[in-house]
Amino acid sequence: MMQISDSYNQKNSLFNAMNRFIGAVNNMDQTVMVPSLLRDVPLDDAEDVKAVTATNSSAATNGAAYFQQDGDMYSSYVLLKSIRNDIEWGVLQGEERRNEKAGAAEVSRPEAQDDDLEKEFHFHLNGLHAVLSKLTLKANTLTTRYKEEIGCRN
Repeated sequence: MMQISDSYNQKNSLFNAMNRFIGAVNNMDQTVMVPSLLRDVPLDDAEDVKAVTATNSSAATNGAAYFQQDGDMYSSYVLLKSIRNDIEWGVLQGEERRNEKAGAAEVSRPEAQDDDLEKEFHFHLNGLHAVLSKLTLKANTLTTRYKEEIGCRN
């Protein structure tokens, strides 16, 4: 009985969600041989996004609005690859580049209250898990649409 419970919890772990997302983006990256063909092609994944939003409604508040910002498959392709790189290599490099470009000085933030750290952690963990699920779906949808556009039906 313990193994069944452990495998269920592992399936829903953040690490596995990140691996599923990275795998989906790697598959997308290997499938899309000519990214420029994605320009001006609408993604049309509103139904898929609504299904994920309904599934993760407790953790996500406006996920569908987030995906409506992308105009075409190419912008989604670039976004997904960028997020994958941030997950694999860290966001510190990106933040350092932005700070250098802006020439902004360090801005001090007020420290978080220690009494609700566990609650805050779980809130952000649930949100991150929901976002990773949506991004994984988006990468899979983009891959499928690309195959349809080039006439490959695998």
